[in-house]
Formats: sequence, C-alpha cells, structure tokens
Amino acid sequence: MKEEPVRQRLISEATRLFAEQGFEGTSVQEIVIAAGVTKGAMYHYFDSKDDLLHEIYARVLRMQMDRLTQIADGPGTIPERLHAAAADVVETTAENLDDSKIFFRSMHLLAPETQKSVRAERRRYHERFRALIADGQRQGDFRDEIPAEIVVDFFFGSVHHLGTWYHVDGPLSGAQVGRQFADLLLRSLDPGQ
Repeated sequence: MKEEPVRQRLISEATRLFAEQGFEGTSVQEIVIAAGVTKGAMYHYFDSKDDLLHEIYARVLRMQMDRLTQIADGPGTIPERLHAAAADVVETTAENLDDSKIFFRSMHLLAPETQKSVRAERRRYHERFRALIADGQRQGDFRDEIPAEIVVDFFFGSVHHLGTWYHVDGPLSGAQVGRQFADLLLRSLDPGQ
C-alpha cells in the first residue's frame, strides 16, 4: 500500500469506506488513517471530503469521455460506433461499480456548486453520445420519430440503474451486459422496425 501514490491511496480508501459506511458515515480521520497519511497530506490533494467524492466519480467520467471521443471519432459506420459506445459505457460502469454507486447515492450531499459542476460534466458526455444518435437519424441509419434526447435519457436511466442489480460475481460479465444493452439500443433505433 505504501508504494501506491498518496492521492490514489486516498481515493481507493475513501471509495472502500464510502461503499461500506456511506459518505455521511465516513469521517476524514477514518480516510486518512486507512490511507496511512496525515490530514495535511489529504488536504494537499483534496479541498474537502466533497472534493474527494467528486473525484471518485469524475475520474470514471473522464475515462469514459476519453473512450467515447475515441469511439465517436473513430472508424466505422454510425451504428457500429454507437454500438461500441453504448457497450463501452455499460462495461466501464460495471468495472467501476462502487464508484458509480457511491456517487449516485451521495450526489445530493455535495455542495450546490459541486453538484452543478458534476451535472455539466455528465451533460457533456451525454451530448457527445446524443450527437451520434442525431447524426444517425439525419443520415437515415436510425428512426427519427423519437428525439435523440429522449433516447439518451432512456438509455442512461438504465445505465445509472446498474448499481441496483448488477453483481461482478453474477452470471454475466460487464462486457456481456454492455453488448446486450447496446443491442437493445440499436434495435430500438432500427428504421426497419
């Protein structure tokens, strides 16, 4: 543990403690003891416990945004890229399930300005995803009677719900669930349906 960088140790231990005890039930003192650092070290990296919670989710969202950008700007047809993007967001959410569960359970506890920042970050991701759908609708790859915004809201409602039922040790891997979600999304957009 001591070889792991201090910032990463703080994030790892806070994630574990928040998952076990909840955000409200975990003190800064418990986090620093678990990470084997001082409060001063924690405050060197994070302004507050809120800031730490924000970073737990934001690092996953940054990774997902980078991957979405690569997929959306990459090769393949729009349906192929949308399928890859949909499968990826489900798989990466499943791989980082504690981070997502903690965040969605505790977001309402964040300071209003932090909540606003998080919503803006998530909105940028959703808008990039929506652009793929809208492009496909304009080109006739996808049915267009349902606005892209509604499709995105419906799809991500399901993704954000993963934490209530998906288990890593369950019968399906995150990749398998991702492919199934992506298949459902593409079928719902098929203009031949």
